[in-house]
Amino acid sequence: MSRPLNILFVSSEVEPFAKTGGLADVSGALPQSIKGSEHEIRVMMPRYGSINERKSKLHDMIRLKEIEVPMGPKPRTASVKSSFITNNTIKVQVYFIDNPHLFGRSGLYVHPDTKKDYPDNDERFIFFCRGVLEVLKKLGWQPDIIHCNDWPTGLIPAYLKTVYRDDPFYKDTRSVFTIHNMAYQGIFPKSTFVKTQLPQELMGIDGIEAYGHVNFLKAGLVYADAITTVSERYAQEIRSSEEFGAGLQGVVNKRKSDLTGILNGVDYTVWDPAVDSLIPLKYDAKSIDLKVEDKKALLAKMGLPFNERIPVIGIISRLADQKGFDLIGEELDALMKMDLQLVVLGTGEKKYHDLFEKAQKKFPEKVAAALTFSNELAHLIEAGSDMFLMPSRYEPCGLNQIYSLRYGTIPIVRATGGLDDTIDDAGSPGGTGFKFKNYSAADMLKAIQRAVAAFGDQPGWRKLMKNGMAKDFSWGASAKKYIQLYRTLTRK
Repeated sequence: MSRPLNILFVSSEVEPFAKTGGLADVSGALPQSIKGSEHEIRVMMPRYGSINERKSKLHDMIRLKEIEVPMGPKPRTASVKSSFITNNTIKVQVYFIDNPHLFGRSGLYVHPDTKKDYPDNDERFIFFCRGVLEVLKKLGWQPDIIHCNDWPTGLIPAYLKTVYRDDPFYKDTRSVFTIHNMAYQGIFPKSTFVKTQLPQELMGIDGIEAYGHVNFLKAGLVYADAITTVSERYAQEIRSSEEFGAGLQGVVNKRKSDLTGILNGVDYTVWDPAVDSLIPLKYDAKSIDLKVEDKKALLAKMGLPFNERIPVIGIISRLADQKGFDLIGEELDALMKMDLQLVVLGTGEKKYHDLFEKAQKKFPEKVAAALTFSNELAHLIEAGSDMFLMPSRYEPCGLNQIYSLRYGTIPIVRATGGLDDTIDDAGSPGGTGFKFKNYSAADMLKAIQRAVAAFGDQPGWRKLMKNGMAKDFSWGASAKKYIQLYRTLTRK
């Protein structure tokens, strides 16, 4: 019988401790699912200043204090705190690598006031990557697999293949690198290279250099033993074009035999209207009529009038071009001529803040926007909306369309990445949503028009809702695929 594996999961953000997007959700849920499969998995992340010590139940690890982390031009010191991700039955240990000078700030990557990247993000995440490997040695816990996620962890595979190549502690350790979004690469000037203390030959086209810069994402792509991304469709897209590959499609193509698309799962202990404590009225497929009460509550909270016959379209998103807001801006006046209401939650580019602030003043009975982030409101929008709009230019996986299915909230999506993998068009048997193929405002508008017309046929609409609510995108299937990949790499 195969023995349980030791797996270290490394991420720059982990729910419930620190979050800017879907990476945190994955980093909180996937390790729990893997631990439930009888493997020993632990998590490492930075200890940001925004993490409340008491609320997060952080404990000092006395034997992991004052760990020297080699870095050019001078070493830095790390200490480690510990806590747990926990649900009713499973506890996963989380280690927080702490250096107050580098991580004791309220933002994760970006200054909260200027909205600009911290200028020392290169040093912060060089320290984190090298710190992970030094902390493990002090801890004396040898992982079979180090599972790295996105550019902030990209240097770890490079260190394992070079600086730590002859270290007996890591002789049997293999690395997996997961791309959650190719567009975010950790690009820094050439002068960053000396700080990494990697061998000089890595600063070249076959190493971690791309277009004259140090590229942390490329380091992960070149040196990891296996590469994954978060949907099957996105694994194809990032090899196919400059648009999806963001300039590194050639690198991905070279590693195509080591690339696997594994669709993200969702945590139904959190995102399910039958158990959701953040919505006024719980419901399931058998009590679907209760959903209208959550719709009333949502509209009351957002200051919009309630009309059972008028559909509410929800949006929860980073307000950015990638998410299709340029298409929404182009067709907003046309949308406002239709019988619908629009509820928006999110923050992002100023031009889209301005767009929705103007829209809610001009159409006070049709548009309401909360330009902030609120987990409670996110749950209420999922439960209280009739439809959910995600017209993304690209979407590696997407989670909100999957949440929407469980809440009986019909997704309207562009057929890209994980949106294409998870939504079946209403025109097909067993349909669950509305898709449009081309990235164009006119095609998005047609898909919304189809959805609004379908809403008028309530028996047909209820069938769509029930089709979506019956779908199962829980983490179990994805976790099995990851474990299979880990075993292939370790042959255990």
